[in-house]
Amino acid sequence: MPQTTSSEPDSRSFRSDFVRQSAGLRHFPALVLNADYRPLSYYPLSLWPWQEAIKAAFLDRVTIVSEYEEVVRSPSTEIRIPSVVVLKDYVAPQKTVAFTRFNLFLRDEFACQYCGATGDLTFDHVIPRAAGGVTSWQNVVAACGRCNLHKGSKSLKQVGYTLRKPPVQPSTGQLMNLGRKFPPGHLHESWMDFLYWDAELEP
Repeated sequence: MPQTTSSEPDSRSFRSDFVRQSAGLRHFPALVLNADYRPLSYYPLSLWPWQEAIKAAFLDRVTIVSEYEEVVRSPSTEIRIPSVVVLKDYVAPQKTVAFTRFNLFLRDEFACQYCGATGDLTFDHVIPRAAGGVTSWQNVVAACGRCNLHKGSKSLKQVGYTLRKPPVQPSTGQLMNLGRKFPPGHLHESWMDFLYWDAELEP
């Protein structure tokens, strides 16, 4: 099994005991669940590096519910790498969603709200700023570079565009549900009991 090596004194902090990992130990993230056993986030999926998961378990901030086969060792400790951890204290979701580019793209499902294209995304003011449009959830949408360039500072009517859906401010729950549509490329088998990618989404 892969193991860390150490030539420093045992008096170092617990975390530093495990940072000199071999290359094979770099890819063992832990799925982090809230105290209600739901992921803190679906997109991006709430994952910690294995060092953070081990440190949190040592500090009694999480409960380990599943582990990898691999272990890491310090001079005085051997521990299996956690693959799923649950926070002991519940973290309440934010009541309002931050108005960021990432959250805007997630609300619009990473697709141009004019033509539906994905990739090369930017954002566009539905009512142009030159016409008094403000930068808000209700007036900014994801747009591909081509549609954004073509629309410019014109109105939707002038260019003949229609929106795929009305732009609104999403709730935290709505963004969580939208995130479930975008599973990451790698899902460890121990995570599957806690993820619901195929579950019916709430409206």
